[in-house]
Amino acid sequence: MRRPTWDEYFMEMAYMAASRANCVRRQVGAVLVRDNTILATGYNGPPSGSQHCDVVGCIRIDMDIPSGERPELCRGLHAEQNAIIQAAVNGTSIKDSVIYTTTHPCVTCAKMIINAHIKEIIYAEGYPDELSELMILDSNVKTRRFKKPQD
Repeated sequence: MRRPTWDEYFMEMAYMAASRANCVRRQVGAVLVRDNTILATGYNGPPSGSQHCDVVGCIRIDMDIPSGERPELCRGLHAEQNAIIQAAVNGTSIKDSVIYTTTHPCVTCAKMIINAHIKEIIYAEGYPDELSELMILDSNVKTRRFKKPQD
């Protein structure tokens, strides 16, 4: 039996978090880690106590808004935002942590990651947001695309 690498382990956790998302367009998960210890997790969806998007519908679908455009027209928070908020609510420092996320962060999440002093983003899937990539390149945050090894 092959033991998963830390990257494989934490990315699988990010995908598990994504399975909780109720967005009708995309399910995203994030895990904040420092010293191989999970600090917080998050998935995309509306604020706590709000009705789920799969119940009330999606304004972005109704308005035919392409992915990566007009993020303010969404009831939900992104997985990265929810992980950062969860850490803050629980009083957990995420400085110098690594974030594993199933999708490359958007520009809003990228700015939050930069200001939270997260040192690295490890992501599995791309996302159409050039400004996000430019903001991250202009910062001290490292990025790495996760590639699952062939068995």
